[in-house]
Amino acid sequence: MIGASVRRLFTRIPSLSASDCPEPSPGPFESYRSRSRFGSLDGLRFLCISAVLWHHLPYREQMADVARILTRGFAGVDFFFVLSGFLITTLLMREASANGRFSLSGFYKRRALRILPVYFLLISTVGAYYIWIKGQAIYIDYMPFYYLFMANFLIDDLPLLGPTWSLSVEEQYYLLWPLILMLLPRPALVPALGLSVILCTIAGTEAFGIFGIHGIDLGLIRLSMPPYSPILIGSALAVILHDRRSFAMIWPVLGHRLAAPVSFATLVVLWQVLPENLLGWPNLVMHLTMAACLASIAMREDHPMAGLLRFGPVARIGMVSYGIYLYHLIALHFANMLGGDGGWPRSASASTRAASSPWRTDAPMAVIGAVSRVSCGLIAGQEGEGKLSARMPRLQGAPER
Repeated sequence: MIGASVRRLFTRIPSLSASDCPEPSPGPFESYRSRSRFGSLDGLRFLCISAVLWHHLPYREQMADVARILTRGFAGVDFFFVLSGFLITTLLMREASANGRFSLSGFYKRRALRILPVYFLLISTVGAYYIWIKGQAIYIDYMPFYYLFMANFLIDDLPLLGPTWSLSVEEQYYLLWPLILMLLPRPALVPALGLSVILCTIAGTEAFGIFGIHGIDLGLIRLSMPPYSPILIGSALAVILHDRRSFAMIWPVLGHRLAAPVSFATLVVLWQVLPENLLGWPNLVMHLTMAACLASIAMREDHPMAGLLRFGPVARIGMVSYGIYLYHLIALHFANMLGGDGGWPRSASASTRAASSPWRTDAPMAVIGAVSRVSCGLIAGQEGEGKLSARMPRLQGAPER
């Protein structure tokens, strides 16, 4: 009788099919790996390019005595490096996970299509302006180093092409890192990157000089260790976040919802309290903190800074930051030409004359933005870094330089 009652009870329970069972919500790692867009990275790039613009404005010199942090605008380039290393490595590793390997030729082709048209147009135009229009033939010898992405080794710069040193560093990284990523076993990547960062940091202080290791002077260039540390730290961050176990290890700290504001606040404090000369360990501390900032806004989308970093105008400026970075010195240069010397004597510094007419530094910003938008949209295609393969999810952030 009891058996019959039990059978009748179970016959009243409807059977459940697999489609009736709700899917478990994905964990943090699954959400990160399935994310096709990092929504806050355009805003991060806005912060980076804003720091660079501040660094090249004459007002910076006037504010240097107010707070040391106001002299750290150059660190925006370092943050660009960290971001570049992270995005490139993440995309390559995701393509390899989706397809079994990543296409080396495809990577180089996409890099060339995105970087070379705008870059070659810039250096050709500026070179022609100084060599042919202004008659400064001395710069003819400089041009091959710009075309070969060796500007970071030049002892002096052709005017208005100073920012190209960082593009040379990135192109050297683009050339070598995919090969290393393809050849090195996955467990060896983080140790190899860590060792490379340490060596680059030490080399930046010229400490190897005690062993008789110095840069080599070859006329216009000096061969020395390029500042690869921040871009390698960004690469290491991508490798760490790509692995489930290492992701889980740092999630409780950098995946915390308040990690983003805490990390960025820490970076701001460091810019104020670190020594004026950042070579050596101060640079390493700064770059590691930048990596923490980047991780905190990439590991989760619902961080407290998301509203600011995704704000429409902020994100749009971040999207064209490559063009702004290339063109901003040109805009400032011609603004100063149009404004004249402002009544200052010839002995007055260029920054003093520029500061006398604020419109010279403010007005060109709209022109820079418009030109950057057109050039990036028509020449570079304004595509995100994620279009590495039609067979992998599109991954975007700020458009890569």
